[in-house]
Amino acid sequence: MLKEKLKDYHIILASGSPRRQSFFEDMGIPFEIKLKPIKETYPPHLKRSEITDYLAELKASAFDGDLSSEEILITSDTIVWHDGTALGKPADPAQAMEMLKSLSDRTHEVITSVSFSTSEKRKTVNCTTKVRFCKLSEEEIAYYINEFRPFDKAGAYGIQEWIGLVGIDHIEGSYFNVVGLPTHLVYESLLEFTD
Repeated sequence: MLKEKLKDYHIILASGSPRRQSFFEDMGIPFEIKLKPIKETYPPHLKRSEITDYLAELKASAFDGDLSSEEILITSDTIVWHDGTALGKPADPAQAMEMLKSLSDRTHEVITSVSFSTSEKRKTVNCTTKVRFCKLSEEEIAYYINEFRPFDKAGAYGIQEWIGLVGIDHIEGSYFNVVGLPTHLVYESLLEFTD
């Protein structure tokens, strides 16, 4: 069991996301939150999981030299990949509207990378889920943006919120990845990482 394997380790979760923190609590993984500000930019030639791998590792590199051998640092990044472009978090309601209109009646990918680091090693894994939206009206999109303020979410939506309940036709892959963390992959990776 993972809990037994982690008893000699201290888990540091470098994420301000309440959804990711909640997942760790639900999986029974004790953790401490530590955040370091970084500029989340990446080279323009990177595509899909190359972007999230790069950003998850960039977040981890901010802790280089700070970790002890008993600490495991976990960093992650999520993007929505659509029409050959990475959609991050919308800056304002107009950008959120533009993003959701582009996702309406189409399929996109949600890609999350998770990086595990100690003072000696680093491992990064990623997960992709395909998500299809029904046709959304401008009124539905405006209602969602005004009521739910999805400015902290890649692609301007949360699958677990109203728009996911009424607007998502089907998904292919991990639901939890779309919420913000491929929990099955985190569990498997921590089991392997602590061997």
